[in-house]
Amino acid sequence: MNSYRQPGLVLTDHRFTVPLDHADPGGERIEIFGREIVASSRAGQDLPWLLYLEGGPGFGARRFTGAEAWLGRAVREFRVLLLDQRGTGLSTPANRQTLPLRGGPREQADYLAHFRADSIVRDCEAIRPRLTGGAPWTVLGQSFGGFCAVRYLSSAPEGLDTVLITGGLPSLDAHADDVYRAAYPRIERKVAAHYARYPQDVERAREITAHLAEHRPESAGHRLTPEAFQSLGILLGGGSGSHQLHHLLENAFVRTPHGTELSDTFQEGMRAATSFAGHPLYAVLHEAIYGQGGRPTAWSAERVRAEFPQFDAARALAGDGPVLFTGESIHPWHFEVDPALRPLRETAELLAARTDWEPLYDPARLAANKVPVAAAVYHDDMYVDTAHALRTAAAIRGLRTWVTDEFEHDGVRAGGPRVLDRLLALVRDEV
Repeated sequence: MNSYRQPGLVLTDHRFTVPLDHADPGGERIEIFGREIVASSRAGQDLPWLLYLEGGPGFGARRFTGAEAWLGRAVREFRVLLLDQRGTGLSTPANRQTLPLRGGPREQADYLAHFRADSIVRDCEAIRPRLTGGAPWTVLGQSFGGFCAVRYLSSAPEGLDTVLITGGLPSLDAHADDVYRAAYPRIERKVAAHYARYPQDVERAREITAHLAEHRPESAGHRLTPEAFQSLGILLGGGSGSHQLHHLLENAFVRTPHGTELSDTFQEGMRAATSFAGHPLYAVLHEAIYGQGGRPTAWSAERVRAEFPQFDAARALAGDGPVLFTGESIHPWHFEVDPALRPLRETAELLAARTDWEPLYDPARLAANKVPVAAAVYHDDMYVDTAHALRTAAAIRGLRTWVTDEFEHDGVRAGGPRVLDRLLALVRDEV
């Protein structure tokens, strides 16, 4: 273990080995990384543990600089473990560079089938006794981390003291098709709100889309297509995302000796906002996190999008309607335009066709839950359907919700200490 300091904090890096397949404990093992953080003034004390599970899938735990955001509130009473979920961060990363070590696409897909919430929770349970001496811990799950927390409640509640969920209550039984049928109308509302705030962006988005359709430029190997441009709508799910999108669009064009062209500033901003190089599993496993019930996900977002023709950019340009941005959805073309994903296209196809996904949640066990649980549900969350979340909240015995329109999906980052305070007060029956 390696310990070091940031202002007001002591950090200790931990590395654990766990089975790749927990059903085969004697088989291949992988490494899991976690960063322990404790307040300097309490470093020698016996404190309860809080495990943080990041959103995603595919993102390593946030790298904090000092006691910022919710972490500053947490270290007042907890010893915190920031876990890089398997395949992310420093936990045996899975990407275009490392996955060929597994073999071809079939071997890669079989390997990645072990990287869903069920395996992540079993990793947590393998790690917990080594840190807590067997005591249960509090779990804070953001977005997909909340999905993992509900799996935890379904499969290993004995490991849990308390569960706090922010923007991450999944449907217990929805197919990916149901998820996206609910998602596209939400995304359309977010786009309408953005255009109401920045009406000048309606024409600017049409101009950019038309330019991309005609010229198909590339930026650092990324193919800048109309569909890729539309995917910038993922920004609209965050508290400042509408402003970020507007600032990106206003820098779109420059005059050059060859005429008007897309600016380097815009092309680099679009590339950075749409690249999966730092989190490829978000794309590769995105629909797999909903896989259960013996049905393939089969590129659900792409198929369901056809039911919402208003999202067709060519149709918008042919008429006088606005170009609609999309949001948290993954499509086959992602694996053509992004150089970080192109080598993984066949692997993604095999995962999309897979039908042997096991059920993720146990409704009977959740209905008998005894673990204190509180969840922040964001009123018009672009990423997680509010109606789905509230149905799940009602299905988990004792779960207390805080439904708020004060924050978007990134509320635990934007409102950190207040969000954590509110959830702790709910589970402790202080409000």
